[in-house]
Amino acid sequence: MARRERVTAPLVSITREAPGPHVRSGRERLRVASVPSGHVYVRRLSPVAGDGGVERLPDPDPDDARRSAQQRWWPPVMLRPEWAATADIDVFHVQFGFDTCTPGSLRELVDVLRGRGIPLVLTVHDLRNPHHRDRREHDAQLDVLVPAADAVLTLTPGAAAEVARRWGVEALVLPHPHVVDLDLARRLRARPRTGPWTVGLHVKSLRASMDPLAVLPTLVEEVRAMPDARLVVNGHRDVLDEDGARRDPALASYLADAERSGDIELRVHDYLSDEDLWDYLAGLDVSVLPYRFGTHSGWLEACRDLGTTVVVPDCGYFADQGPVLTYAMDEHRLGVPSLRTALRTARVAPPPPADLDARAAQRDEVAAAHLGLYRDLLA
Repeated sequence: MARRERVTAPLVSITREAPGPHVRSGRERLRVASVPSGHVYVRRLSPVAGDGGVERLPDPDPDDARRSAQQRWWPPVMLRPEWAATADIDVFHVQFGFDTCTPGSLRELVDVLRGRGIPLVLTVHDLRNPHHRDRREHDAQLDVLVPAADAVLTLTPGAAAEVARRWGVEALVLPHPHVVDLDLARRLRARPRTGPWTVGLHVKSLRASMDPLAVLPTLVEEVRAMPDARLVVNGHRDVLDEDGARRDPALASYLADAERSGDIELRVHDYLSDEDLWDYLAGLDVSVLPYRFGTHSGWLEACRDLGTTVVVPDCGYFADQGPVLTYAMDEHRLGVPSLRTALRTARVAPPPPADLDARAAQRDEVAAAHLGLYRDLLA
């Protein structure tokens, strides 16, 4: 079923223990360690024009913390307690990248920040890590960060409700800003649409949360029955090549057979650049996400920017992010009829694409909310 565009919940005031002896230098712009600053989500936390009064420090090079990284920011140096002990910052904001941190090292980080009186902010993007088959490690990391944070944010009301249930913490709900550059999104949307109606399934490097074989037979059958339609499947070489480091024989065999029978158009490649990825997504009418678990999706947001309909499972809080079509799937079930219905609806009555002017205004509002939160914590 289609989901309506949600209205962003008002900001919720959070009262925590007052910051300690950290004293700002009197500079006009706040210096924020937003981990990692190179992630596209973090880059969109500044307003469309300018920096909004926030200087987000560049990610240090993992091989030499004295230098700034250009592209490679993993694992994030900022999460090392020794880095936080001397960094000239006003606020420490954790977004992503703590996968490689033990709960013990995160407790050390929290102690360093508390000792310096630097507020800790956490945005809960993932309540279940999409790269982990077992949830225990991520849960243990969140059990350190969520209670310790001076403010907790998340992207959807559903995720905020789960944070409240699990930790008794009231999170501020701020929507995910646009992912694709807005001028580029406008240009790609304006391209003439030619060729058959196209459904895309991108298996990427087959992260733990993905189960493409659960949905492929239904997608093949439905698209085969539709006039002037095609199913395009993209995957990375590491999963689908004969000598791929993470080859999945069952998936590779299924896709090869489907390609030979003419049921799919198979594209096997290395990681796409952002430019190539946006071009690919803009050429789809529908993108299907084959997730058994997860929380939120930047891929979903990019599709909305480009005017591509997104079909998502009803696990996690994907459907809270914006107008999408849903089908029933999680770790324990697959509702084939609901997937068929979602595909047929996508063809005849797709949800409206994101309004790009509204996306620009939304980004400015999100940036202003972050600045206001940081100032409140430092007041």
